[in-house]
Amino acid sequence: MTQSVKRGESLGAQVARVLRQRIVRGELAPGARITEEALAEEFSVSRGPVRDALTQLSFEKLVEVQRPRGVYIVGLTHDDVDQLYSLRGALEQLALSRAMRVEDDSRWTAMAAAVARMGEAADAGDHAAFVAADLEFHSQIYALADHPRLEGAWNQYLPTFTALLEVTINHDEDLHESSDDHVTLMKVMRSGKPAQAAKVLSEHLDGARERMLAEIADRA
Repeated sequence: MTQSVKRGESLGAQVARVLRQRIVRGELAPGARITEEALAEEFSVSRGPVRDALTQLSFEKLVEVQRPRGVYIVGLTHDDVDQLYSLRGALEQLALSRAMRVEDDSRWTAMAAAVARMGEAADAGDHAAFVAADLEFHSQIYALADHPRLEGAWNQYLPTFTALLEVTINHDEDLHESSDDHVTLMKVMRSGKPAQAAKVLSEHLDGARERMLAEIADRA
């Protein structure tokens, strides 16, 4: 089946996004072989965007390129999930500690808007809208940190965490608990103590990690 691609976003990024989703969801099993030719045909693009996509996924450790033999799916193991969430925890704890120094109320409006959208998505049971608002919330922590290199590191791994969240959020039939977690996190960031905020963030990320590990265990 031919996949359609939009002509706005980079073609390579679009191909990478679809393949990343398939890998994280377990639709492409570890060890499976894929080829540039087949992908180019499926997505109706030249090999250039396909190579760009595979280069990005290789950086994310989701595929292994073995030219001329082909490209092999690496997938996600228990250890991969641990590494990803421990990396995110380290990055986000630093971002949070810096963001809490921001006293200008106007700079917190984007995060507050993301919290409001999460609440609306939870009421509507709209998982896709919730994912978008959730990622915007966490991206705002990095924006408030005023640390471009730290924000750059987050953006590098954002596509991977987007795919992970799209999987883990489906474990939550009722999204209100997750929405409330973000309300709490924003409150402690604004008025709480750093240690309290760090604990709330750690528990939040640990919950996401456990849901992803449960997903992998179910597949096995």
